[in-house]
Amino acid sequence: MALNSINTNSSALIALQNLASTQSELQNTQNIISTGKKINSAKDDGAVWSIAQTMQGKVGALDSVQDSLNRAQSTIDVAMSAGQQVSDLLTQMKAKVLAASDTSLDTTSRTALNEDFKSLRDQIAKVVNNADFNGINMVKSGGTTVYALANDTGSSKLTVLAENLSLGGSNVTISATASFNTASSASAFIGTLDSDLTNVNTALTKLGTGSNALSDHLKFVKNLQNSLTSGISNLVDADMAAESAKLQALQTKQQLGVQALSIANQSTSIMLSLFR
Repeated sequence: MALNSINTNSSALIALQNLASTQSELQNTQNIISTGKKINSAKDDGAVWSIAQTMQGKVGALDSVQDSLNRAQSTIDVAMSAGQQVSDLLTQMKAKVLAASDTSLDTTSRTALNEDFKSLRDQIAKVVNNADFNGINMVKSGGTTVYALANDTGSSKLTVLAENLSLGGSNVTISATASFNTASSASAFIGTLDSDLTNVNTALTKLGTGSNALSDHLKFVKNLQNSLTSGISNLVDADMAAESAKLQALQTKQQLGVQALSIANQSTSIMLSLFR
């Protein structure tokens, strides 16, 4: 190729090629700065983008796990609140039967104590039957066992068993029609109420253990989600300080490229002067 040709300006072609390359890099850098990400799509880096998308899916799934754990914990909290109330009512019932077991007590006073006893008994039934959260009751007869998601695939679950605190059940054995009219019949309830109190407190301990397990796992899931989010950031987020410096350098390079192209395009004008 001739060194001085009016048909083909090789210097201008090279300058244009360099300018186009700079423009492409500048556009890519501006896109990175505007989004804050160095990997915006599969075409930027397919392997890294695929890994980040998979991890992002796990982060989203863990939101559902947290929701499940929170619902389960709220359900158990309601059950525990009811159980504590039942324990308090049983304690009051024991005080009534203990007072009524006094043989020196007159019939009128014992009848009044029995009425208080029956009112407390009926209150247990009301507390147990109304201990619902989101339609789930863990403490009534045939109560619902709670299952909570433990991982993002749903293959693992945390289980907290229901505890029957209804009258005439396995824990509160005193019947829904229990009452007394004599000192001896009142005295017969003392041992039953002691046993029922022990059973209810044991049931509350089990519910508390289950609630703590859910709380601990919820903390783990939150920490795991934070770790995954940080990992995604390390893969796709841009170093904004470095990109800012690169932007300035490319803008300077672009200006120089424009000037170089302008100089290269002047070569034909210089050759015209040879013919004057």
